[in-house]
Amino acid sequence: MIRTILIHPDPRLKKSCDPVSEITQEVHLLAADMLETMYDAPGIGLAAPQVGVMRRVLVMDCIKDGPPRPMVLINPTVVWMSEDLTTYEEGCLSIPEQYAEVKRPAEVKVQWTALDGSAQEEQFSGLWATCVQHEIDHLDGKLFIDYLGPLKRQMITRKMEKLKRERARGV
Repeated sequence: MIRTILIHPDPRLKKSCDPVSEITQEVHLLAADMLETMYDAPGIGLAAPQVGVMRRVLVMDCIKDGPPRPMVLINPTVVWMSEDLTTYEEGCLSIPEQYAEVKRPAEVKVQWTALDGSAQEEQFSGLWATCVQHEIDHLDGKLFIDYLGPLKRQMITRKMEKLKRERARGV
């Protein structure tokens, strides 16, 4: 089922999420819905708080050409990051049509729990590294615009407030 994506500013997007204590049917359903919502949007990553669920779950798939590689990360943690930084122009499904360059570690090693309950670890680089860091930030109540200067952040926030008013009026 495609879920509604929250638009900034929504207070839920600024809250830290609770860990998933056990992988239930509800978590499986959430992950399936999040993947469907992400692909429909279309996006390359989506975190549970973006669909109003305050749990540490994210999905991502950064494959543009070729067979998809949907990933579900439960309780993800960055356990290592490179000193090298990279800059990507980031966007966010909760901040539609707004983009800005964000500097992050070029590579990260992440540990998480898979849907089958197994412990996973992978080192990500390139777009995958940027995406997983962006989504983990969501789980900690942080948005990509929080890396920007105050003026640019305020300008984007005002645009999102206007977009939400227009959507509420059905414009």
